[in-house]
Amino acid sequence: MLKWIEDITRFIFLEDTPQKADVIFVPGNGHAEPSELAAKLYSEGYAPFILPSGRYAIGSTGFVGQKSGARRYEGEFETEWAYMRHILLANGVPENAILREDEATYTYQNAINSRRRTDSEGLTIRRAILCCMPVHARRARMYYETLFPDAELFVCPVEEADITRDNWMHDPAGIDRVLGEMERCGGQFHDILKELML
Repeated sequence: MLKWIEDITRFIFLEDTPQKADVIFVPGNGHAEPSELAAKLYSEGYAPFILPSGRYAIGSTGFVGQKSGARRYEGEFETEWAYMRHILLANGVPENAILREDEATYTYQNAINSRRRTDSEGLTIRRAILCCMPVHARRARMYYETLFPDAELFVCPVEEADITRDNWMHDPAGIDRVLGEMERCGGQFHDILKELML
């Protein structure tokens, strides 16, 4: 494999071993798997709270429904948060362990509003788990790290996905998605980096 393809793969596809944490973050998405993983980690005692975040994608007029998942979750959902909450409850997470953030329409807002929510709850976040799709791992980490600079973040992407570190370079959709993530990591962080560092 070409070394630059390996470099892109290492950059985009992050994966940490989960550790005990104060919260599990699930940035907005229409995939069932991140919420299922968050429920599993909660049931294994990794964190006392889960904070799914999301209204629906910017430019949309509503939540468009499930994109993927091992099983279909029935119901009408107004927001990504409502959909993720439904999955968490269906997988045994109690209502009082699910924090609410249902206004964000893009990943940076997921992180901003999640910080506002944990602050309003009086939670000090020293360690956090971030459950996401594999291709979204780097950008999600960059945003949440920006809003929780003093926290240790453990990125735990789902294991099963259409686009993975092993196959993205062999599929036109995978190439578009991964290189699109590279562009977003550069394009979306210009102002953020200047604000942080200058």
